[in-house]
Amino acid sequence: MGQIRHAAVVIGRNEGERLKRCLRSLHGAELVVYVDSGSTDGSVEAAADAGCVVIELDLTLPFTAARARNAGFARVCELRPDIPFVQFIDGDCELAPGWVACAVKFLDKHERVAAVAGRRRERNPSHSVYNLLCDWEWDGLVGLVRSIGGDAMMRKSAIENVGGFREDLIAGEEPELCVRLRSKGWQIWRLENEMTAHDAAMSRFSQWWVRSSRAGYAYANGAYLHGRLPERFNVWETRRAWLWGLCIPLFGVAAVLLFGWYGFAVFLIYPVQMLRQFVRTGGSFHRRAIMAVFQVLARFPEMTGQAKFFIDLAARRRPKLIEYK
Repeated sequence: MGQIRHAAVVIGRNEGERLKRCLRSLHGAELVVYVDSGSTDGSVEAAADAGCVVIELDLTLPFTAARARNAGFARVCELRPDIPFVQFIDGDCELAPGWVACAVKFLDKHERVAAVAGRRRERNPSHSVYNLLCDWEWDGLVGLVRSIGGDAMMRKSAIENVGGFREDLIAGEEPELCVRLRSKGWQIWRLENEMTAHDAAMSRFSQWWVRSSRAGYAYANGAYLHGRLPERFNVWETRRAWLWGLCIPLFGVAAVLLFGWYGFAVFLIYPVQMLRQFVRTGGSFHRRAIMAVFQVLARFPEMTGQAKFFIDLAARRRPKLIEYK
């Protein structure tokens, strides 16, 4: 295939050894740009020692992953405008051997494909049920898809075509970018190849709750921006969280106040929904049981995240990052 023409943009904050593993996995890139969002653990020095072009974001402006990716992408365009493809990767991830060759080959063959992603895996799925949930979450469908996550090989001209990531988004910036790409006629694909190993490092329920809350915030923000389009972007996800996370609990409380102990029967809908999810979900009994429970539980933090979005919107205040680690 010859020389693989690509650059890499890495974003991170206090990733420590995870960042070092990430940078070592990018040895095939012609240019690696590391964008740091206020690390205090020596990440900047480690990236510089690894030969990266380092960008330290202005501390006076709010950090977002989208802002960091745009800064890295702009530096790639400035230093190497001839490079056609950019691998975006988070600093807590490690690129799989062989991924770049597969991704670039696919992009070379399909000129209307803007971005490709592969299988992202959790490095330590057995460490906690929350890490395991992450690993299952990333086991998405292969083929033409609506969106992909933060680890992806992207066509530089396509990203330029839509003006990059929206820097005011604190979460969900990749699916939002994909909406705009598809509106311009670009395609998004997920390949079956191994792409990255991720280190979620989640060991507590509170971390899972915050991460799910961030997803809820992203759903609400995405629906606010693009929910009126024919595809109704994130509208279903938003309504689902409000139904299960707020409306049904309020109805249950009202039923208890009106009918006493009989009103608690309303809350039986939750185990029924878990049973329904268990039947619908594929895989082993263990996987189906865990997924069923957490798919229902997730509606509550998702609802709180959406409430936070609408409060921020009504108050016209700049949102703050929602970080789980």
